[in-house]
Amino acid sequence: MANIITIEREYGSGAGAISSKLADRLGYKLWDQAISAEIAKRLRCDVRAVEQREERPDPTYYRLFKTFMRGSYEDRTGTRVDTLDADGLSILFETLINQIAQEGKCVIVGRASQWFLRERRDTYHVFLYASYEEKLRRILASGRSREEAEDLLDRVDSDRAAFVKKYHDMAWPTRALYHIMINTLIGDDAVVDLIAAQAEKL
Repeated sequence: MANIITIEREYGSGAGAISSKLADRLGYKLWDQAISAEIAKRLRCDVRAVEQREERPDPTYYRLFKTFMRGSYEDRTGTRVDTLDADGLSILFETLINQIAQEGKCVIVGRASQWFLRERRDTYHVFLYASYEEKLRRILASGRSREEAEDLLDRVDSDRAAFVKKYHDMAWPTRALYHIMINTLIGDDAVVDLIAAQAEKL
């Protein structure tokens, strides 16, 4: 059985629920929001600040702000502002993902984990995707407005692609990194069954 399973995903494909079910099925630790929380703990900042900046390049106004303030500004918690930029987070993600992998028996969602762990032979890499209509349906079912859902679908994955291109010089998704790519239209339980069965054969 794979010791580690990484889940990369298109936004709205249901990866959060699927990863949670998979971790429960296998008795593995789930690292999703827990990664953001751990980064926030290490930086001594609010987890929302990390969530707003992870897996996306810095916006223009933030890059300009950082240029002027780098090395001279500290927020109220004492954390330097430039530790929360995309450069700093990329380094922190690599460090943390490798530490998580050393513990084993885990499901890791996103954060370029499939890239950082690409050389490990005990890791099974999964990519989840769905049609625009299916992703929109899932997001609307979560309680978001149609306008917000459409905005998120237009923006989140393009941010991820830009982040991966800048920091790893790859297209997103790079298919060669994954053992399997699954259309989540088949249903969450079917996706979990498929991942668990295939990961067992690694």
